[in-house]
Amino acid sequence: MGASREMTARVSAKGWIVIPAPLRRRYGIKPGSVVKIREMDNRIVLVPEVTDPVQECFGKYSGKESLTRALLEEREKEKRREEKKGVRA
Repeated sequence: MGASREMTARVSAKGWIVIPAPLRRRYGIKPGSVVKIREMDNRIVLVPEVTDPVQECFGKYSGKESLTRALLEEREKEKRREEKKGVRA
C-alpha cells in the first residue's frame, strides 16, 4: 500500500462532504462519478466505481509520446538495417 496522507473535509448540515481536489484528480472522480461507500474495520471507505475499465483508461496517456508511432518507427529502422545486411523480410 502507498503512503497515507491525511486530509480533512467538513460535513455540511445535509451530510455532504467535499472530496479534496488532489484525491479527485488522483482517482479520476469527476462530476457524476459513482463512489461506493463501505464500512470496514470501524472506518468509512469511499471506493470510486469503475463501470468500464477500458473506457476509464481511454486517453490516460494522451499528450505523451505515441507508443504506436515509436514502435512503427523502430520497426522501420529495423527493416532498413536488415535490408543493408541483405536479409529479406
